[in-house]
Amino acid sequence: MSENNQIRDAFDAIADPTRRRLIRLLAEAEEIPLHELTAQFQMGRTAVSKHLTILKEAGLVLDRKVGRETRFRLNASPLREIQDWVAFYSKFWSTNMLRLNQLLEEEE
Repeated sequence: MSENNQIRDAFDAIADPTRRRLIRLLAEAEEIPLHELTAQFQMGRTAVSKHLTILKEAGLVLDRKVGRETRFRLNASPLREIQDWVAFYSKFWSTNMLRLNQLLEEEE
């Protein structure tokens, strides 16, 4: 767990395509009210709220109340762990592709 006392893993949180789309929408805006997020999906407010709760548990989403409205924004810092993980394997594949290329050139 990180300093945010996350109770859900960021990998688990982004595993669902709906949650990845929510992250994308939040990344494109400073802050979005729940009703505007809900309008982007063919599901009800409760379903969108459940996905947002999972993202909040992973520390990826922050919310605040403004009157009766709840507004959401992205906290991208937990995505750093995912970026680092992917970067490691990117180096792995780049190295292996270079080796494969060298072997193929040697055979010619």
